[in-house]
Amino acid sequence: MPHFTTKQGALFYCYAIDVEQTAKIDKFLKILEDSGVAEIIDRVFVEKDFGRPGLNPYLLFAAIVYGFAFGSPTLRELETSCAYDVRFMYITNGVQPDHSSFSRFINKVIKPYTDEIFSKVTKAYLKFCQITNEECHIDGTKFEARPNKYKVVWKPTTFHTKLCGKVRTLLKNLSLDASVPDNDIFPSILIANKLHEAEDLPRPENIKECKILDTKLENLEGYLFKALEYEEKEAICGVNRNSYYKTDHDATAMCLKEDYYSGLGSNLHAAYQMQTVVSHGFVVSYYVSQDRTDVYTFIPTLNRFHEMYGCYPKRITADAGYGCKDNYKFCRDNNIEAFIKYQNWTGEASGRRPTTYELQPDGLIKCVNGIIGQRVELKDRHHKIKNGSFFRVICPKNCPFMTYCRRYMKELTGSEKIFEVDTEYQKLKQEARDRLLSPKGIEMRINRSCQIEGVYGIEKYNMSYGRIRRVGISRVKTEYMLTILGLNTRKLFRVFDGRTNLNYWKAPEGLQPEKFKKPSAKRLTARVLKKKTAQPNEIAKNSYKNKYKSTKSKGCQ
Repeated sequence: MPHFTTKQGALFYCYAIDVEQTAKIDKFLKILEDSGVAEIIDRVFVEKDFGRPGLNPYLLFAAIVYGFAFGSPTLRELETSCAYDVRFMYITNGVQPDHSSFSRFINKVIKPYTDEIFSKVTKAYLKFCQITNEECHIDGTKFEARPNKYKVVWKPTTFHTKLCGKVRTLLKNLSLDASVPDNDIFPSILIANKLHEAEDLPRPENIKECKILDTKLENLEGYLFKALEYEEKEAICGVNRNSYYKTDHDATAMCLKEDYYSGLGSNLHAAYQMQTVVSHGFVVSYYVSQDRTDVYTFIPTLNRFHEMYGCYPKRITADAGYGCKDNYKFCRDNNIEAFIKYQNWTGEASGRRPTTYELQPDGLIKCVNGIIGQRVELKDRHHKIKNGSFFRVICPKNCPFMTYCRRYMKELTGSEKIFEVDTEYQKLKQEARDRLLSPKGIEMRINRSCQIEGVYGIEKYNMSYGRIRRVGISRVKTEYMLTILGLNTRKLFRVFDGRTNLNYWKAPEGLQPEKFKKPSAKRLTARVLKKKTAQPNEIAKNSYKNKYKSTKSKGCQ
């Protein structure tokens, strides 16, 4: 039975509607029909034989998706568009839903089945365009949340530790410090039990001592209420967060590039981290996170992709914010060809910060000057890197890279340099570097910059989506899903018009792999020495301090 394509026919419409626009909307409704999203709507809406006939839920869903795509992302704007925009009138068949109808539909249908709806509709879009999502690009951005930036609450771990220290001292004075941990934050139930024990203590006969005991009991009671407050705040923050906001407990304090209110520089605001996976200009997956950085969101985002499509992408591209050992291992274990930059990629590519060593196939390392380092065991030195190994490199006296290689060493004497290397991580980084420098890596990097950054540009500027309108991570997730679904719909209508090219740049045959710029020992040495040279204001400041010290010492004599 058709759902989206069943419309009441009319010889003449009371409003002027373009024939070409009607044909594109009919194509859009046909794709929604083939997507199978009507099955999800049927789970919620059951036909009733009593009461007034309700609004058509299928056309209501089509109006919401079309509204988020073309400039009506709020409920009031959707209501106005259905009343005055002929395109929405054609979709809803002349019916004018109220904003509350849209709200109930979103909360009742879309919110419980957010991922399933997005997966079905996006698959239908990709099938119509005859494209696959084997090659994907991932990136993240932060959107400011609805709460005021001054309503932040920080995780009181430090204050809780100090409070436990005060409680521990007070219980020691009362001789009730048994079973109290020495160096740990103990729960409030322990303080409550100790308070009951303190109340049962015998009252001293001296009035002064009675007042002192009452004061201690009052202080212990105050500590109990404060501990309960700290535990509540820590429970809201959870393990992986250090802040939340009073009007939105799921929002986290993050440093944004631009202030939403004034357009000034970076500042801490309530925000959410949005991860987006793009393929051929379409958003194929997403992930709403409370993390402030991208590195910990890579694996959950790909797992969300696997839940939607039943497989991982064959190739994935990401910037240096995702370059870590766990992400490289995850891609290797799941047969994903990862084109992920690491932290020092830009420095190595430009020759400004070349790597000081490189892992060899035989398990040894070679320094930047080409000298082979041998693996050694040092009993008097602790490992700073997990699963790290020590390597000793014997440096010649006239090594041109000695100043750069030993820039972080306090003592520059001696003819050897000890490197601590995580050989597994170094091997993964070098494999990622070789993939990035290959012709396919060049192609993936170029396509990533125009696809993923283009998506965020359309969201923030073309669709005017600069700030989250809803509160709570579940509602924020629904809102962002509708936003990117609207973005995909905009892309689909451009395909209808023939104004977009789904075939992005391909590496030509015979393209040679890219190579890093050869580092210059002279420039590296000059740059290191320049950083170590004190600035004029620092010289003046130190001279003033020395002058003040000398004057003070003469006065003391």
